[in-house]
Amino acid sequence: MTDRHTSFAQSLDYAALLADHPIGDDFITMATTITRDRLRAHQERLFQKLVARAAKTAFYQRLWGRHGIEAGDIKSLDDLPKLPTFGKQEIVESIGLAPPFGDFAGLDSYPNGQRPPMIFHTTSGTTGKPQPLFFGAKTREVQNLLLARLFRWQGLRPEDVVHSVYGHGMINGGHYIREAVTRWTSATFMSAGTGIETRSVAQIGLMRDFGANVILGFTDYIKKLAEVARAEGLEPGVDIPIRMISGQFGREDKAAVSALWGGAACYDWYGVGDTGMIAGEGPDQDGHYVMEDAHWVEICDLETGQPVPDGQTGDLVVTCLFKDDVYPIIRFNTHDVSAFRTDASAIGVNFKRIEGFLGRSDNMVKLRGINIFPQAVGPMLADVPAFAGEWICKAIRDAQGREDLIVICEDRGGHPDTYRDVLKRKLGIEVQIELVPPGGTASLTQIEARQKPIRLLDHR
Repeated sequence: MTDRHTSFAQSLDYAALLADHPIGDDFITMATTITRDRLRAHQERLFQKLVARAAKTAFYQRLWGRHGIEAGDIKSLDDLPKLPTFGKQEIVESIGLAPPFGDFAGLDSYPNGQRPPMIFHTTSGTTGKPQPLFFGAKTREVQNLLLARLFRWQGLRPEDVVHSVYGHGMINGGHYIREAVTRWTSATFMSAGTGIETRSVAQIGLMRDFGANVILGFTDYIKKLAEVARAEGLEPGVDIPIRMISGQFGREDKAAVSALWGGAACYDWYGVGDTGMIAGEGPDQDGHYVMEDAHWVEICDLETGQPVPDGQTGDLVVTCLFKDDVYPIIRFNTHDVSAFRTDASAIGVNFKRIEGFLGRSDNMVKLRGINIFPQAVGPMLADVPAFAGEWICKAIRDAQGREDLIVICEDRGGHPDTYRDVLKRKLGIEVQIELVPPGGTASLTQIEARQKPIRLLDHR
């Protein structure tokens, strides 16, 4: 019998990988000296390889064919706006046509026995049935490198002890973070996971006992851990000397989260399960630098799907230039809303910046002509002294067909009118308020079990 296995190590050319996507001091030199013309030439070279791989897959043959497009019609990145975007709907269709994995990853496009090794995960299923996620050896290692590059740029040190609260199981998050830190940094890594995997009280004990000074994770749970620490008689920032937090802040007030942890430096970054990290804050904490050596980002109109001028909000559509092995991604519509920054980088970095995560267009509530993003509601309430930091929105429709929004807020002795007035001023519309005690939304948001708490219940 012939052993036809291939390993990650055998499949990777680390010298070529680092030449295309430098890390550490080499990255800083590249990002501050590369011209836009040189960067564009690099992007075009990767894009041609990406298109060649995508053209061999039934998924893109079908997607492009519906619009009368063949691979030969795609000459450069300038042609991207002519191509259709894809998203969850097309992935679901792909799985239905070729169960159980679908044909979007292009696994069948390789000759028998020649498919590269890969990693298989699923999405969390936040918006429906969990979706398969595939990462070829090169894809995975580039994603790991890019994220570790960002952590190191933000200030992660070799002697740091990193506490990660990203979830594991079939979802990608915790595994991705662990691989990035352990393969591309020298820091010590603690993979605690969510509050279901390692109880919150136990996590606080681990952080104290092993000297954790960096936290990685979603802000909602990081805030909760600070409360648990205080309940255990520990002072965050003193008994647990956290100096750096990096994760998904969205519209959260970083200063407020920093204060909860004794003044820790807070950094936001953005990515989705399919693509890995796309953009993140640098040491200047002024906008999210798109990793343009690896990603091509468009901000597209929510209705027409066409790119909008810099500075305007729209759906973030991404092409992963490096994904030329498994699951090529060309114009993936994340349905996350963002905008390009129009001002220059204060630290001389020649990559474009985006505003970060502003909300989800497919989770947006349109109420009496006003677009409301449920994820943004909580941060709007940060100035309410009695607000306990957790919330969930409930969209309803009454018997007469009138739609309304109820914002359920965890509260410590405040009055509904205070919340109502703040949101009316910031949203431009009045919503209903329901106050519950601290912990009262946990069963609805599932904050202990999920990486991304639920922020909208649509009962319309």
